[in-house]
Amino acid sequence: MVLARACPALAVWISRGGDSKKSRSDPGWQRGGTGAGDGGATIRGAPRLRIEIRRRGGNNKGLVRPFFRFRCILGSFAAAAALDLTLRPLTAQPAAQGFTQSIAGSLVRFEMVPVPGGTVTIDGATVTVAPFLIGRTEVTWDLYDVYADALDVPRTAAAVDATARPSRPYGAPDYGWGHAGYPAISVTRQAAEAFCAWLSAKTGKAYRLPTEAEWVRAATLAAGGGGAPRDAVTWHRDNAKGTTHPVGTRQPDLLGLSDLFGNAAEWVVPADGKRVTRGGSFRDAPEDTGPRARAEQDSSWNERDPQLPKSRWWLSDGPFVGFRVVSDGK
Repeated sequence: MVLARACPALAVWISRGGDSKKSRSDPGWQRGGTGAGDGGATIRGAPRLRIEIRRRGGNNKGLVRPFFRFRCILGSFAAAAALDLTLRPLTAQPAAQGFTQSIAGSLVRFEMVPVPGGTVTIDGATVTVAPFLIGRTEVTWDLYDVYADALDVPRTAAAVDATARPSRPYGAPDYGWGHAGYPAISVTRQAAEAFCAWLSAKTGKAYRLPTEAEWVRAATLAAGGGGAPRDAVTWHRDNAKGTTHPVGTRQPDLLGLSDLFGNAAEWVVPADGKRVTRGGSFRDAPEDTGPRARAEQDSSWNERDPQLPKSRWWLSDGPFVGFRVVSDGK
């Protein structure tokens, strides 16, 4: 471990196991406290960290419990608020800080939430997921309309707009259930990917659909081992009354996300490239929503579309399909 930053008058030395002897050999430090019995906490079965809080070049009289020895779980964070100190294992790769993204030429804003990296199991294989950021909510019509209806383009420039945008849909894609604040639905994966390309160009940040492994990673953390009851966080067949609902009207999950499960199922990009949604939707039974819910697109999702070939932008019979975006924070 390394020397952590502290306030000017004090410094904090962090070491693992027997490294403490090395720190004590530094003549510039004056050790305070009475040893291992001073304060601290222990969690069994975890690597040992040694933290010494000392005054540089002087005695430590007046310091409150300046010497701590405790155990902590790697990956956990210890904070000393008075010192503005945050401790992290050197191997940790935390995601970038969350942020709120605005869209130039509109009043639309959306939030991105950090997801720490880790491993997940997909079809029996272990997949390592790097840290990333994910939308706090599904993409709403408010945001999608800026792209689809070219609301970001001044009228004088509309004639020369070269951005690929959706064609007029067959019927009302929101099914009349609600528009402002509701998740954008009936959107094909190709359209969702085109939206991400537009959003990336518009904001200067790289946005995309989540890989299936990323979605599973977020869903695993979101579900945890407990949290709010399913009804409190999920719109499903038993409580949604057959429609989508405005995003964020259920309680957030353990990751702080809204509607990751239920409401609209979400496009992901699996390793085999198939068209897959995860999480379940408002039309699914409660037990068919959640981290394990998965569906592959079939012909019934676009059955009523009279076009040949079928629209690459809209799902005439997929009002249960939406999406949310992810970013690497770059």
